Amino acid sequence: MPAVLLVLAMTVGALGAAAHQVRLADAAADAARALGRGESAAAAGALAARVAPGSQLATSTDGELVCAEVAKAWALPGGRATGIRLVAYACALGGGR
Repeated sequence: MPAVLLVLAMTVGALGAAAHQVRLADAAADAARALGRGESAAAAGALAARVAPGSQLATSTDGELVCAEVAKAWALPGGRATGIRLVAYACALGGGR
């Protein structure tokens, strides 16, 4: 019985991490599009923080592309740290500048 509970707990944890990763991917895409429209990094960071609270935004440019990397330390429910850092990266054409 303890093995079944362990597998169940690991499955629920993996699903939670996957849900956070999807949120980070959405936040990175939103931030990259905002940067592509010419909005400031602060505005893009605020947008990313609304989609994925507690995340950090890093921006970069690669030719005509503006890129956003959104990262967050993943914690278990109740705030227990896991030591796992989830990261999502997205780029958009910087035509709004």
